[in-house]
Amino acid sequence: MSKDIVGKNLETLEFDDKLSIQEFRQELTNIFPRLKEMETYTIAVNEEYAEEEQLLSDNDTIAIIPPVSGG
Repeated sequence: MSKDIVGKNLETLEFDDKLSIQEFRQELTNIFPRLKEMETYTIAVNEEYAEEEQLLSDNDTIAIIPPVSGG
């Protein structure tokens, strides 16, 4: 679903400052406004779930994980 909203499955982004996950979400929404269509999503950094206050580092690999439902 996130791939459909963003329009691609890979993007390289560069920022001047170190961002927290919370700040990254805001920047990501500015770049890809359609992300607002997903009510919630999880972010993983270097294949581990990230907390909102976690700071990003150079060359981090970030994944947007859409909501998952199951039964």
